[in-house]
Amino acid sequence: MHSNKRIFIIGGGLAGLTLAYTLSKSKYKVTILEASRRLGGRIHTKKGKLETPLELGATWFSDIHQNLLALLDELGVVRFFQFSKGISLFQTKSFEPAQSFYVPESESPSYRIAGGTQKIIEILSKNLADVEIHLNASVSQVKDLGSEMLIETSDGKRWSAETVVLCMPPHLVGVKILFSPDLPKDFYHLLPTVHTWMAGSVKFVLEYERPFWRENGYSGMLYSHVGIVTELNDHTNVEESKFGFTGFLNSGISSYSQEVRKELVLKQLASLLGNQILNFISYDDKVWTDEYISGGPQKIQRPHQHNGHPLLQESYMNGKLYFSGTETAIQFSGYMEGAIISANNVAEKIKSCF
Repeated sequence: MHSNKRIFIIGGGLAGLTLAYTLSKSKYKVTILEASRRLGGRIHTKKGKLETPLELGATWFSDIHQNLLALLDELGVVRFFQFSKGISLFQTKSFEPAQSFYVPESESPSYRIAGGTQKIIEILSKNLADVEIHLNASVSQVKDLGSEMLIETSDGKRWSAETVVLCMPPHLVGVKILFSPDLPKDFYHLLPTVHTWMAGSVKFVLEYERPFWRENGYSGMLYSHVGIVTELNDHTNVEESKFGFTGFLNSGISSYSQEVRKELVLKQLASLLGNQILNFISYDDKVWTDEYISGGPQKIQRPHQHNGHPLLQESYMNGKLYFSGTETAIQFSGYMEGAIISANNVAEKIKSCF
């Protein structure tokens, strides 16, 4: 009933794919333009040499994330508890031994996705048979021609649409896309001040043949104020047949080479968990500063700065341009839950218009 309405979604992360999935169920004609060569955005699962699903992007969620849980249930995506049993470590000073602590059973535990967070992206994609998806399609210009919108990519291709939804970090929108006519000045001034989640973060993964830390009574959970590794978590798969760690590195070392980062990671973890840490199968890390997330340095004075800002809830270009993505969410911004909330909100607005 809506098949003649062309809706273009710019950005193929969780918000963009969820929006496309929701609209396609209502028979809207949807096209996704994704600037990079893959779908998923800040969800990025890589397989280790032993096929262990290792997370370089979004990983954890809990029972308070009701919209995400509802989507997972609808798609048949399996979740499981984050392992936390055993001795955990907290390193506060470089010249003192790490403190040991135990994490009590939580009434609201953290979950992970069986098979890796990318499983959400894979299953959403399989449900988008009627949605046209273009990768390596970096949008450079959006024009309001009155009766329709004109979208142009950096390689000169053009598309026309009734509605455009930008599902990308607001800061990136302001750097990458030229609008004609111009958007309001206060909106342009807002874009570079909206905190982009994961921008500048450095996440790493390690893969092992055996969970030696579990065998030695450790949970694999670690927090440090002094080393290159600031946070570590067990990353064993749901079947408990593939083993590894995922965690965060101090963002100040992003200029180091990956080889140097690996060397420092192993040195720190060996001092805390023993030399068995050196028997790794694979190491990888990701500095989240690439062109698909970051438009350059941001002057952010506090977390969540301007996330969910009222101007991000508005439509522009006479109701033909919307913004979605986790930074636009008025609840749980920065989380997968926020991405889905924002997609659901924009879907409702579009449905109410036509």
